[in-house]
Amino acid sequence: MTQLESDAREDQAFRLDLRGWLESAYARFAQDWPGGADPRNLDFRRAWEDTLCANGWSGLGWPKEHGGRALPLSRQAVFHEEHARCGAPLGVNLIGHGILAPTLLHFGTEAQKRRFLPGILSNREVWCQGYSEPGAGSDLASVRTRAQPAPGGYRLHGHKIWTSFADRAQWCFVLARTDPQAPKHKGLSFLLVDMRSPGVRVEPIRQITGEAEFCEVFFEDVFVPQDGLLGEPNQGWKIAMAAASFERGTYFIPRLVRFAQELNQVRELALRADAYGHVPASSATVRHQWARLAADSHVLALKSQRALAGAMRGDPPGPEGSSTKIHWSEAHQRLLELSLQLLGEDACLADGAPDARTAELTHAYLWSRAETILAGTSEIQRNIIAEQMLGLPKA
Repeated sequence: MTQLESDAREDQAFRLDLRGWLESAYARFAQDWPGGADPRNLDFRRAWEDTLCANGWSGLGWPKEHGGRALPLSRQAVFHEEHARCGAPLGVNLIGHGILAPTLLHFGTEAQKRRFLPGILSNREVWCQGYSEPGAGSDLASVRTRAQPAPGGYRLHGHKIWTSFADRAQWCFVLARTDPQAPKHKGLSFLLVDMRSPGVRVEPIRQITGEAEFCEVFFEDVFVPQDGLLGEPNQGWKIAMAAASFERGTYFIPRLVRFAQELNQVRELALRADAYGHVPASSATVRHQWARLAADSHVLALKSQRALAGAMRGDPPGPEGSSTKIHWSEAHQRLLELSLQLLGEDACLADGAPDARTAELTHAYLWSRAETILAGTSEIQRNIIAEQMLGLPKA
């Protein structure tokens, strides 16, 4: 047996064991949740995430000396796929587990690793990401939040926005300007900020879904001790770019699994006769829309496999991620627009809908309006593709 065959066999055994555990554990957890399971509820999501961590399903790729399981990327991908397939929601501490932890492992001092990694591994400490600002969303290098040297550390002043889960986070990693005279990419530092510090103020932003998952964060003369600096001063851009690459290969897996599940739901809706006996799938337009979305789902799966294979080879991140991000976000919006078209007036009932599927699809449609904005707008992603993939001149 070749090494490749052996690895594939071990991956499959891991998948089957994981699938059995998830199906049993998540069903039991959801059944025991007071008032009934609600995957959109942040308390529900956090508690399920706590359960995963308590059962050893965190730190999958971390070195064993830091409490991790040192699993290969292929098995980490299996975890994300099976976790999404069983219907379990994404966690609240995604940024801590997926971005900050691998960044600490790569750039942190031993003291920083000892201080912060155990809290992430156990899910005891939730992290948020202080990047975007009112005047610097997709243009991250233009951040104006400043960190001025002070005895023993820095004084932080600024305003961040669209900060996910900031009202639940104990810590935030912040990109701040420490050298205002340097070119904009070269004067930034990467700071670890205690959200309980005096001068930190969080204002939740109410979304169209009725939730407040995003927040504004104000830093008003906040003291950050010297050991809160990750890496070297003014090297924050390099660290931020490295941090963005750590989820490459696995980031889209749960989203693509959910895309395929929603696509099947839409197919069922298209084949269901309405009160007048009309079957939407009898319309050539509906069939054409569904076929296009089915092709999108297949191509996105291939793109995800390509990204995973590149990450496993150690290839540097490239602009291909921008192509996947645009494709997924815009196709997902089209998918959910079709679902609302098929649901008709039932979609207007939202949480008062006649069944859970209708409520979920309506909620997903409303939430998806953000997907072409977050993690870099479609306009920014198209610029990256034009300049870095097609070789077009900069505007």
